[in-house]
Amino acid sequence: MILIDTHAHIYDPQFDDQATGGYDAMLKRAEAQQIHQIWMPNCAQETVASMMALAEHYPDRCLPMMGLHPAYVNDTFERELAAAQDQLNRHAFMAVGEIGLDFYWDMTFVDQQFEAFEIQLRWAAEQKLPVSMHTRSGHDRNAFSEAADLIEKLAFPGLTGIFHCFVGTLDEAKRAIDMGFKLGIGGVSTFKNGGLNNVLPYVELDHLVLETDAPYLAPVPYRGKRNEPAYLRLIAQRIADLKQVSIDDVARHTTAAALSLLPALYANLLPE
Repeated sequence: MILIDTHAHIYDPQFDDQATGGYDAMLKRAEAQQIHQIWMPNCAQETVASMMALAEHYPDRCLPMMGLHPAYVNDTFERELAAAQDQLNRHAFMAVGEIGLDFYWDMTFVDQQFEAFEIQLRWAAEQKLPVSMHTRSGHDRNAFSEAADLIEKLAFPGLTGIFHCFVGTLDEAKRAIDMGFKLGIGGVSTFKNGGLNNVLPYVELDHLVLETDAPYLAPVPYRGKRNEPAYLRLIAQRIADLKQVSIDDVARHTTAAALSLLPALYANLLPE
């Protein structure tokens, strides 16, 4: 079995905790659960150094993205975007991310979020990279819907990627799939009131990818605690239970779906 965690902030300082063995022990726990690859979304320039250190130390396992997270968009966003673009021009990244829209915490810089989102979508289209998209709703605004509206309006040829932490309706799932995107399924799928029990049984496995969003959104029975990639198997098992298939089927299809997004530079890293 081969599993891929398509979204985990494993460079977070929480994992540099010697009481639990630090980064090396965290990665060994993931390997023991057959998680062979971890994709790392960037947030802002303050997270680049720690992310790239892991990517350089574990080049076959920890794959970096580059982007500006919408929650980090403020009055310095143009400077942040310039720095991210410089990184994209100087290094190889597997995706543009984490990008998107966040209406949950603060609406002060929503216009700037849209501008940053559009610019980064354009980068992805130009460089033929997938995107990892954050769409968190709030303040009576649906971030998924507004992100999808923008993508459809821009109509960049070949643009693809993942709606990270998908928690939408079945209609929204179908819309994302019709646009050529995968659904990132994480710990919310294990929550009693997460809502995905009304969606996942009706979505083909080929349209799903697995993620933890570590250190956030730990699945049951670890909900409320620090999340980590080793818990990805619990998410795979939850999907298997909801769809009444084997966990091996979930692993095979979701890994193939993830690999279909990878640019050629990264496409041959997994064992046979």
